[in-house]
Amino acid sequence: MSDGLCMNLSLVTMRPAIADKKTNLATMKKHIQTLKSDLIVFGEMNLTGYRCKDELRDLAEPLDGPSVNEIATLAKKENKHIIFGMPLLDEHRQGIVYNAALLIHPSGTVDVYRKWFLPTFGPFKEKLYFDEGENLPTFQTSFGTIGILICYEIFFPEIAKSLSLQGADILICISASPSVTRYYFETLIPARAIENTTYFVYVNIVGPQEDLVFWGGSQLYDPLGKQVIKAPYFKESTISTDIDMNLVAQARANRPVVRDIKPEIYQDLYQYARYKQKRQKNDHS
Repeated sequence: MSDGLCMNLSLVTMRPAIADKKTNLATMKKHIQTLKSDLIVFGEMNLTGYRCKDELRDLAEPLDGPSVNEIATLAKKENKHIIFGMPLLDEHRQGIVYNAALLIHPSGTVDVYRKWFLPTFGPFKEKLYFDEGENLPTFQTSFGTIGILICYEIFFPEIAKSLSLQGADILICISASPSVTRYYFETLIPARAIENTTYFVYVNIVGPQEDLVFWGGSQLYDPLGKQVIKAPYFKESTISTDIDMNLVAQARANRPVVRDIKPEIYQDLYQYARYKQKRQKNDHS
């Protein structure tokens, strides 16, 4: 267990049943009770399965919903941090659902990240079911600061960079990535670790859901881009390891990319994008 700057981490590659919260919750609870880890991470939409379509509106829960409360109670009892994905109801607007990642602390406190970038192309239809998040929070724990991404957001380095500039020591990407995208994800995972000098945790779901087959392969890279552990492809599994958070400071001394980033470049990026949009609008008018 945690001794300040060291922690034990478990990555659970699960095959969630579609639209069956009861079964998925039971499996998650079994892992939480069995694993002797400081932090246990499950995949995107792990509570409900990914391919739920219109059923998502009925499956979604608020932050104080029964499934969340059940996991929070268990996290407190077992003295563990838990991260998992689920459809989350908006607290103020009826009928609005987010693709969310929840971080539950050993105190029972629940933090949430709502996915910004919703893939809507090819087999992905997330904008039909979810609203977009608007905040990029980081979360404090006894072993370091956590930043969370969800699946497709790994393709946008600005997300990871924003989290590392806010102090994230660990970037955690929960995912529902099908086999046709495996090459892209496995290229980007070490890149995100290296360019932010953070641990990068990637946890994918596994198995077939309708027309998609998720490849599993959950894995962890250290702040210098070295693979620490990796789960098998196309198979449910649990992998665990101890990680030394002191390595983040060592990596940043050797490769100070977080120190050397120029934040004004993001203002420039905004101006370039707005100029291009304005020019395109004028060209079509």
